[in-house]
Amino acid sequence: MARIAGINIPTNKRVIIALTYIHGIGRKTAEGIADKLGIDHARRVADLSDEEVLRIRETIDADHSVEGDLRRDTNMNIKRLQDLRSYRGLRHRAGLPVRGQRTHTNARTRKGKAKPIAGKKK
Repeated sequence: MARIAGINIPTNKRVIIALTYIHGIGRKTAEGIADKLGIDHARRVADLSDEEVLRIRETIDADHSVEGDLRRDTNMNIKRLQDLRSYRGLRHRAGLPVRGQRTHTNARTRKGKAKPIAGKKK
């Protein structure tokens, strides 16, 4: 099992897919890393040599912000918006959609499970 950026990537998957298990690396970035290092996209992680895994690890460490650092940067950006009391920061704090989506209906992912409102007494 190869360990890159603190994550155990699966050995039976193709290199491109396995790299996407790392937070901050998607398909496009994984393909770019493989192209840069001359690794065939169809190869499996189990087929990689230790030297190739080391080169992948060094490339990711040098060129990409991943895992803990990326999460910390994202959280600090959100905290900065909240401290500034910007509109986006207030929406983050309230747990509402940040990018202008409607909330009259939908928005259940951000707002959470619907809470019933007491009915009107007769």
